[in-house]
Amino acid sequence: MNELLRLDQVACIRGDRLLFENLSLALAPGDALWLRGPNGAGKSSLIRLAAGLLRAAAGTVERRGRCALIDEASALDAELPLRRALDFWARVDTVDGQAVDRAMAAMALEPLRDVPVAMLSTGQRKRAAMVRVIASGAPIWLLDEPANGMDDAAQARLIAAIAAHRANGGAVLLASHFALGIDDLAELDMGALA
Repeated sequence: MNELLRLDQVACIRGDRLLFENLSLALAPGDALWLRGPNGAGKSSLIRLAAGLLRAAAGTVERRGRCALIDEASALDAELPLRRALDFWARVDTVDGQAVDRAMAAMALEPLRDVPVAMLSTGQRKRAAMVRVIASGAPIWLLDEPANGMDDAAQARLIAAIAAHRANGGAVLLASHFALGIDDLAELDMGALA
C-alpha cells in the first residue's frame, strides 16, 4: 500500500441520520484533498473517521503512520503559557523542543510564547493548533476548518505549511468552507453525497 490513508466503502451514521455511504478515497504522499459542502454534510465526521475517533458504520479505514488533527478544540491547556502548553504535546508526540521552535516560527507565534493560551484570539489559537500539527511529525494531517479566525497573513502561513508538508511526503485531508488557494488540491463535494 503506497497510500498513507485509505477509506474503502465507508458509511457514517450520526444519530439516526446517514451522512454518507460507499465513500472511498486514498491519500498518497504529497496528496491533499479538500472536503467541501454545507454544514451538516459530514465533513467533520469524515475527518473524525479518518482519525479513528468515530467508528464507521460500514467499510474500512486504514492509516499508515500517525495522524495530527485540528478540530474545533485546540486541546491546549488554557491556563498554561503557550510554549508550555505546546511542550506538553511535544512530549506526547515524542518530538524535541527544536520541532516546536520551528513550528512556532512557521506560524509566527514566537512573540506569544509566554502568553497564557486563554488570552489568545481565535486566530492565534488556530495558529497554535497548527504548531502542534507541524511539530508532531505526523505524516497525515487531518485539518477541520483550520483557517477559521485567521487573517490573511496567518492563512498564507497555513498554506505554506501545508505545501511544505506535502513536499516532504505528507498528506492532508482538509475540511473547509473555502479552498484557501492551495495548489493542486483535489476536491470532494460532501454535499453531493447526501
